[in-house]
Order: sequence, then structure tokens, then C-alpha cells
Amino acid sequence: MFIRKKIWPRTLSDFLSMTFILTIVPILYWFELWVVLPAIHEYGSLLYIINFLFGNFIMVNIIGNFTYIILCDTSTRRDIMSISAANTKNGWRLCASCETLAPPRSWHCPICNICILKRDHHCIFTGCCIGHYNHRYFIMFLLYLFVATTYGFCYNNMFLWSRIHFEFPMSIIKIIFPLAVFIFGFDGSINQFYLLLYIVSAVGMLYTAVLCIYHFYLVFNGNVANENNKNICIYNLGWKQNIKEVLGERWYLAWLLPYINSQLPHNGVIWDTLSSWQYTYSKSK
Repeated sequence: MFIRKKIWPRTLSDFLSMTFILTIVPILYWFELWVVLPAIHEYGSLLYIINFLFGNFIMVNIIGNFTYIILCDTSTRRDIMSISAANTKNGWRLCASCETLAPPRSWHCPICNICILKRDHHCIFTGCCIGHYNHRYFIMFLLYLFVATTYGFCYNNMFLWSRIHFEFPMSIIKIIFPLAVFIFGFDGSINQFYLLLYIVSAVGMLYTAVLCIYHFYLVFNGNVANENNKNICIYNLGWKQNIKEVLGERWYLAWLLPYINSQLPHNGVIWDTLSSWQYTYSKSK
């Protein structure tokens, strides 16, 4: 894996978003496993152990995938200029910003100030672009964030409703309209803090659900966000091969842990298209 030379966010919005993720994830981890879980299941019981191990498994995947996203260099800084097929007929073009040839499916990022191989988008929560070599980790990062927030949301409901003294209609207002907490207050400062974390997990669940639907749709259709906006569909090789294009040859194991090696079928420069893939597949028969 090529390591990025500059991993710090380049803009204020990236810095603030990345700081939020690096702050809220550990806080929610502490809240769910050290506050909520012991209150729901007896310490040391089978259900406690199973949920504790599952929670740590999710956390390892969130941290691992996030780390790989920001460390992996998926730009054209890699040695690609020796490719003999570098001509406009094969999709190569001159990038005026980089003042060099850019391979097919790569786009220039004004924030990263470099062309990104199979660029999907610039992610403000990681402070870098999502491209060919870190796409897998981004998808899994989203998936495990969704699992974590959904899992936490379900347990938080049981935890909070056992602590809240329900009063109609004030309790309804505070649950439906979270900002009302800061206007009307809540019974006890620690409960107010717990409710705030509950709201964060609920919003995170909805937000990551939308992102998962969108990005998994792109993966299953063989596109990235840039191509989807331009209605490019020549790289749709069928759902199974499209998954391999992102997760690698060992796609059936790649979702378990980010540390599992799964070789990508392409080098980020030369790509199969639907026509070439069908031709190769028909010859193999």
C-alpha cells in the first residue's frame, strides 16, 4: 500500500468534520459498552459477553477502515507513466492542473490538488478523496458505522426509557424535537447528556443509512459518484464482478476485517469495459 505523504485535512470544514468523527466515535463506544450494556445485561452473563465482543468487533472495523482510508494513497502519484496505452483513444487526457497525463476514470480534486484514480468523491469526514485503492475501506467504514449506530440506537431505547420519567406532552416534545432539550431542560444533567448521545446515534443511523443505500447502489452498478453524475455505464460488468472491482478477489472475506488481503483486479489505470468483458467471457467459454 502506498502511504499518503500528507494525511492532515487541508480545509477547515475537513478538519472540523474529521475532528467530530474522531471525538464522537470513542464517546459512543464508551457509552454503549460501558454505560448502556451493563445496564441492560448483567455483567459477565452470556448476553453481556456476546454483545461486548460484537461491539468491539464493530469498533475494530470502524477504526481499521478509517485508518486505511486516510493512509492509502489512491492518487496518480503512483508510477503510471510507463503505461504504453497512454493515448486519448483509451480515455487518457491532459490534466491542466497537474500538467500531466491523467488515466481513464481519474478526476482532479481541487482540495487534494492531485488527480485521483477512479475518483468517487472527496470525503470531508476523512479529509481525503475516495478512489480506487481506498474505496473498499470507505464502503466498509460506512457499513460498520450504520451497524454501530443502529445497534446502539436499539439498545439506547431500552436504556433511556427505563430512566426517563415520562410526562405527556413534554417527553414527546423532547424526543421528537431534540433541540427542545436545551430550552425545557431534562431531569438531571447526566440524563441530558445520555439523551444527547441517543440523538447523535439516531441521526447517525439515518445519515449512514442514506449513504449506504447510495454508495452500495453505485458499487452494484459498477459506477462511482463522478460517473453516475455523467451517466457513464460502460463499466457495469454485472453485480458480482462490480463487487470484486471494489472489494477485491476475496470479496467474500474482505467485509470481515480491513486487514484481510484482497487483491483488486485492476491497477487503477487500465479498465475492463462491458464490451471487452463480454468478449473475454465469451472466449473463455
